[in-house]
Amino acid sequence: MDVVTARLRIAPELRMFLPVSRRQEWLEVTPDGTSTLGHHVESIGIPLTEVGPMTVNGRGVSPSYQPAAGDVVEVQPMPRPQQLPEEPRFLLDVHLGTLARRLRLLGIDAAYHNDRDDPALVEQANEERRVLLTQDRGLLRRRALWLGAYVRGSRPADQLRDLLERFSPPLRPWTRCTACNGRLEPVAKQEVASLLEAGTKRTYDAYGRCRECGQVYWHGAHSDRLEEIVQSARAWTNSTH
Repeated sequence: MDVVTARLRIAPELRMFLPVSRRQEWLEVTPDGTSTLGHHVESIGIPLTEVGPMTVNGRGVSPSYQPAAGDVVEVQPMPRPQQLPEEPRFLLDVHLGTLARRLRLLGIDAAYHNDRDDPALVEQANEERRVLLTQDRGLLRRRALWLGAYVRGSRPADQLRDLLERFSPPLRPWTRCTACNGRLEPVAKQEVASLLEAGTKRTYDAYGRCRECGQVYWHGAHSDRLEEIVQSARAWTNSTH
């Protein structure tokens, strides 16, 4: 009997995207003469943003390749750290607010809004050349999106580690406003004294202020917990180098 299908070998790191009933190493697809390899990969549930090198019968191919009957396709994950043409800047969807604040704590440029729909997110990501971060596979499949990434993990700590290991961005802790993403600058105590509680003024002398929204920062009661996040992030980043 003639072979009428192509076989896809799915790397272990990508099988999480497959339906549970098809979460296996080998899958078969039926070439139709028009559908691309990228289409076949996405049709089984894997966003192309998560796919790295693909080979057919040992030869590297692009997502636009049209599979033929009898092809053996290797589908590998995106290599880590993922190489970008410039320092990564991010845009996070509505469900990743805690992750956005943690990225800002580390000095990473992370835009976030809690009221923007998918088309608006894609438009901003494209205009500002930001990597769109989401756990919405449908959003990652939008053809207009220039670059996106699926965020793995349900806990903010796991999500942060996943992002740092994937993109290895430079860390500049305590340099961004966690509220609006603006840059912080040192400010004299007397300049912000009217904004401070009496106990804060007595206890702390060093302050920073956001250039964009005016939020005032100091190392206060929550600093130990935040410092733990910073130190963990530094450890994760160093382990990828």
